[in-house]
Amino acid sequence: MRTAEGGQRKADSGQRVAFFSMARNVLGGELEPCGGDPLTGWYRDGRCNTSPEDLGSHTVCAVVTAEFLAHQRRIGNDLVTPMPAHRFPGLTPGDRWCVTAVNWLHAHHDGVAAPVVLASTHERALEVVPLEFLREHAVDVPPDLGALED
Repeated sequence: MRTAEGGQRKADSGQRVAFFSMARNVLGGELEPCGGDPLTGWYRDGRCNTSPEDLGSHTVCAVVTAEFLAHQRRIGNDLVTPMPAHRFPGLTPGDRWCVTAVNWLHAHHDGVAAPVVLASTHERALEVVPLEFLREHAVDVPPDLGALED
């Protein structure tokens, strides 16, 4: 069953809400939103929330670059082509997106890792990616990218 926001809910929705409310980032703080335009997250809730159903671990909040998107396409993860059936609009450079920890790590090893928003990256990413790698690519991106144009 899907909620109005697009997140999946099961009969244990009380447990899932509790799981989300306890979500921590890689710095140990509360998990902050990653992106709302386009709406990201395994549950399309704007956060890199995860659960046992998220087998890919969409836990790294990345600010995608052209190089990262090209790399993802080369390894079979097309993040550019829209897929409306999955409520996926296709990404462009500068979008924030919850990417899988394994694919981000692959990009890191290939020298094209996307910048990462640590406060919005779920602590579960640390099961796959060392914190030192994430810190190497950490950025502080304001919510309004228009502020960078001044």
